[in-house]
Amino acid sequence: QVQLVESGGGSVQPGGSLRLSCAASGSIFSINAMGWYRQAPGKQRELVATITSGGSTNTADSVKGRFTISRDNAKNTVFLQMNSLKPEDTAVYYCNAEVVTAMMPDVEYDYWGQGTQVTVSS
Repeated sequence: QVQLVESGGGSVQPGGSLRLSCAASGSIFSINAMGWYRQAPGKQRELVATITSGGSTNTADSVKGRFTISRDNAKNTVFLQMNSLKPEDTAVYYCNAEVVTAMMPDVEYDYWGQGTQVTVSS
């Protein structure tokens, strides 16, 4: 079994910063891509940013230049540094990981965290 545990969400004023973390644990053989998605009330879940095990990143245009994704492969952890936050960034942020488990090394599974609330408001 694999678990993703997120932390770092909260409330901040416009222009502020937050740093999200997501640590994967369990029977992990390797992790391919990791990423962050978000879902605002009444909207579909959308991609924020992803990062491969080699460090290649993909960032949504809406957050490019403000958000930075990074990861620590040794700790199976992915981070999202969010700067210059705007009210429209308010959402539940979910961590995602493409995990190969030790029990089934030929199969990749998609795992999700429980979500962490980010609220940007004055």
